[in-house]
Amino acid sequence: MWLPANQPMQFYAGGESIEALRGVGNARTDHGPEDWVGSTTTRYGQETAGLTMLANGQWLRDAVRENPENWLGKAHSARFGGDPAVLVKLLDAGQRLPVHCHPSDAFAQRHMGSHFGKTEAWIIVGTPADGGDVHIGFREDLSGSTVADWVAEQDTSAMLGALNTVTVRPGDTVFVPAGLPHAIGAGVFIVELQQPTDLSVTLEWKDFLDSEAGGHLGFGYDVVLDCVDRSRWDADRLKQIVRHAEDASPVTDLLGPDAAGFFRAQRIRGGASLDASFSILVALEGSGTIRTESGEVAVNKGDTYVFPHAAGPATVDGELVAIRCLPPEVTL
Repeated sequence: MWLPANQPMQFYAGGESIEALRGVGNARTDHGPEDWVGSTTTRYGQETAGLTMLANGQWLRDAVRENPENWLGKAHSARFGGDPAVLVKLLDAGQRLPVHCHPSDAFAQRHMGSHFGKTEAWIIVGTPADGGDVHIGFREDLSGSTVADWVAEQDTSAMLGALNTVTVRPGDTVFVPAGLPHAIGAGVFIVELQQPTDLSVTLEWKDFLDSEAGGHLGFGYDVVLDCVDRSRWDADRLKQIVRHAEDASPVTDLLGPDAAGFFRAQRIRGGASLDASFSILVALEGSGTIRTESGEVAVNKGDTYVFPHAAGPATVDGELVAIRCLPPEVTL
């Protein structure tokens, strides 16, 4: 099923790169930096904002819940019920994002009433000509009191300065485990995969959010700062999560085994043979045809699609380059 842009209002600027990919007039550029593609997840505290609506007027979330085995397959639905367990976004950082992190599953279950935390990964698809900056992981071990003081004082320079600055370019990927503090720099355009929540602990809330409460989601910083990874991330540790995965194979695994328990992503090209799976497709370049047991669809640059597991195996023809986003790896 072809999907239109789905860009809930955000607190930060962006959207022009989404419009450039999708085509002029097919995306919002006024504080629409995130396109929630094939989303069954709502924005934090909202009833429907963030959800994808299908052409028949039904929420994708409800369609999946009504027939989970058709959409998700027997193994996945046996474990997760009617939840795809993945959220895909196009994210266009029109400005630098604040320093923030996300809770783990265990922390979210214990403190936030959520089954899922928010481990995520970034597939870099656009940057300024000389590369873009992302800020990830503290350069030195830090005490809880140090981080708490920075947050209380909203010491932006200290928080940002304590992080590693890494230059990324198209073709790079970054796996971001829960708890890892990070900020995406202006001009970086990504396909983001994440666990299906909108849980963010925003350490640097001033000049970004309306209030301090938005930074700790109403739970209090005395609670949520315990989810922050304050350990040292040196060059060797960073090499484990920042990768370059550009090649010309028909199917390229972009995120590797560390991510597979949370989500998976492939770069696919003409000639690819794909297994049956619920999947979200983001077409980055060219055009082609995807053929499944239930028919075929023409795919062009900027298109986004959701495919149910019941569509079966597929093949890809043409000059298409796309990102195929998949749920966690599950076996019976």
